[in-house]
Order: sequence, then structure tokens, then C-alpha cells
Amino acid sequence: MSQHPALRAGRVAVITGAASGIGLAAAQRFGAMGLRVCLADLSPEALERAAETVSAVSPSGRDAVLTVPTDVSRLDSVQALRDAAYARFGEVALLMNNAGTSPGGGPYDHIDRWRRVLEVNLWGVINGVQTFTPSMLAQVTNCAIVNTGSKQGITCPPGDTAYNISKAGVKVLTEALAHSLRNEDGARISAHLLVPGSTFTAMTRGARTEKPPGAWTPDQVVDMLVGGMNQGDFYIICPDNDVTRAIDNKRMLWAVQDITENRPPLSRWHPDYKDAFEAFLKD
Repeated sequence: MSQHPALRAGRVAVITGAASGIGLAAAQRFGAMGLRVCLADLSPEALERAAETVSAVSPSGRDAVLTVPTDVSRLDSVQALRDAAYARFGEVALLMNNAGTSPGGGPYDHIDRWRRVLEVNLWGVINGVQTFTPSMLAQVTNCAIVNTGSKQGITCPPGDTAYNISKAGVKVLTEALAHSLRNEDGARISAHLLVPGSTFTAMTRGARTEKPPGAWTPDQVVDMLVGGMNQGDFYIICPDNDVTRAIDNKRMLWAVQDITENRPPLSRWHPDYKDAFEAFLKD
């Protein structure tokens, strides 16, 4: 399998939400591969701890790691991140818009949480794409943009509607980004939608202290990301220890068929369709 040119030693990765979870696992992986890494997150203290972790596996040590405290919900903060990365390293080969937060709320509650989730999960990605893409295009080099989505943005289960909407928006944005980039004269930037399955991170663990047997680790998600990028995949949809890709495919097909079959929305969770969905899943 050939390696994506953005993942070669000496190139530069910018990762938001890099102080923990999937973002930190990605930073460690890219650092160990010899990339120079710019870590962005809210907490300067958490960023410094992450930088030490990444420096320990980087062939170039701390010189290859830059930390930039960043609030992705603010355009000026993301612009400052771009400026710091280019000032230090001179290019950006890989942008990973990964920062996220939860919970949000249902259709008619927690409006305050709705705003924060949309500002971080959706506007954070919009700000990243709008800020970095023109500069990356101007490089005329092989690059990549990875946006972290969620299966909840595809099948939209009942519960956290705000989170679902934020991740559905990331999916639509990333699809449009890929289309626009492949129609841009001279563009050499690939776009990828990373869709983790159940993953044990600080955001998902709640009160748990140990990883549930069904969840993946962030390292496993990054394994899937690197493999998918090397294969040229746009949709990088991760299974987990409970849900296979075949089950994911069935769930996504059923969700779309709510429209084509004129079923009630979210019929997968409707008691009248329980048996029909179970039969569809087994077929």
C-alpha cells in the first residue's frame, strides 16, 4: 500500500482537539512517523502535557512540536493557529479538524448547550476549512484535510439532536469540500471524513474508569485513519468491538430508506418497525 504524501516524514500536521483522545493519538502517530506536529486545544496546560508525550516519540523531539492554545469556535483564534503553524514550519500538509464537545440537547431543550456544540463541532470545522484551505492550495503540494464526523451524523439516533446536527453538518461540508477540491485547477489536496465508532475518550467515558469491552481505543481509530488515507478513501468509517461494518452499512441503508419507503422518521427506534428492522438487519 502506498503512503499518502501528506503523511511523509518532515511534513507538517495541524490537529485541533489534540490534547486528548483521538486528536492526541493522531499527534503521537504522526510525530512517530517523523511529521512535525502543531497541537491545538483550549488548555495551555493540557497542550504542554500532550507536547511532552508527542516529543517523546518524535525523531526530532520537542523541536518538531508546536502548541497553540485555540478556541476553534472563534474564527480569529483559528486564523492565529494558521499563522503560527506557517510561521514556525512554513507549510501545512495535513489539517485535522478534530475538536469536539458534547452534550447538546433535544429538539426543544438546552438551547445554551446547543449553541456551544454547534459552535465547536460544526463552526470549528467550518472555520478550519475556510482558514486553512486557501493557504494549502497556494502551496501547490500534496496535502490532506481530515474532518472528524460521527455515525450520529449519519443515522441520527434520538437523544442528542444538537450533536447529531453538528456532525451531519460536518459530513455535508466535507463531501462538498472533496467535490470542490477535485474540481479546483491544480489542486492536490484530498479530503477525508473520519467516522469513529464507539471510542473510549475523555468526552465519551462519563464516570467510567475502564474502557468498555465494546469500545475501540483512540489508537485503533488512528490506525483506521492512516490506512484509509493511504488507500485514498474518503469515508473512513470505523467499526468497534460490538458493531461491524456490515451492521453499520445496514443501519445507514435503513436510515435512508425512511425517505425512499415513506416511513416515519427514525423508524429504527419506532416500536411499529422493530421487527421489520431486525429482519432487515439479519437479511
